[in-house]
Formats: sequence, C-alpha cells, structure tokens
Amino acid sequence: MTTATTVALVVAVVTGGLIAGLYFTCSCAVVPAFRRVDDRTYLSAFRAINRAIVNGWFLLVFLGAPVSAVVAAALGGWSPWLIAGAGLAVVTFFITVARNVPLNRALDAADSTTPAAARLAREGFEDVWARWNLLRTVTGIAAVVALAVALAP
Repeated sequence: MTTATTVALVVAVVTGGLIAGLYFTCSCAVVPAFRRVDDRTYLSAFRAINRAIVNGWFLLVFLGAPVSAVVAAALGGWSPWLIAGAGLAVVTFFITVARNVPLNRALDAADSTTPAAARLAREGFEDVWARWNLLRTVTGIAAVVALAVALAP
C-alpha cells in the first residue's frame, strides 16, 4: 500500500468514525431523550441542532468521509474491502442528503404556532427521521469496519 493510499485510508477511517459516531449518538441518546419532552420543546431543540450542526468542522467531516474513502479506494486499486468501505461511506452520505436533510428542512419550515400544529409537525418527522438515522448509523459503522479491515496488513 502506498503512502498516499494509507493517508487517504486513515483520513477515511477517522472521518467515517466521527460521522458514524455522531449518528450513533443520535440513535442512542438524542432520539430517546427527545421522546421524553413535549412537542414544542422537541421542535425547538431539534431546530437548534439543525442550525448549529451546519458549520465548517461538521462539513469537513461530513464531506471528507465519503471523498476520502473513494480516494483511498481509487488509490488502493479498488480492493474488495476498499470498494465496500467507499460504497458504504457514499451510501451513508446520500441517506443523509436525500432523507434526513429534507426532513430537517421540512421540520424547520413546519408550523408550530399552536399545540396542535406542533404535534402534527413532530408526528410527521420524529419516527421517519429516527429510522433513516438508524440506517445511516449502520451503514456508517459498516463503512468504518470495512475501511479498517483494508488498513490491516
């Protein structure tokens, strides 16, 4: 394995691990905790997370995970573990972009001016978002595992 491949692969494992860890934390802590709060608190807190997470550090890791995995696979000769890791990293990215982000945007735009509206906004979001988050957690972890195996001698 060349130095460039190793560097790209280490970057892919680290960034992939960070992003999978974020999704894992959401699945294990944020989603269960938020199930315990009232509708307005839920909407307010989730909207605050949606605004706070769009920052340079997050975007560097979020974009870096799939890009570095694909670069590592290309530099590493497209071995089976690299292909699997890169593919799963890309799938994780696209789940987020195609499913979770649109749900976040819809939640941000949803009416929450009355208790009934807040309940309706939450009902259309909470379980669907949690399912997609769980799927991207699994694909993110699987990507890191595959990439880590590719690092092994």
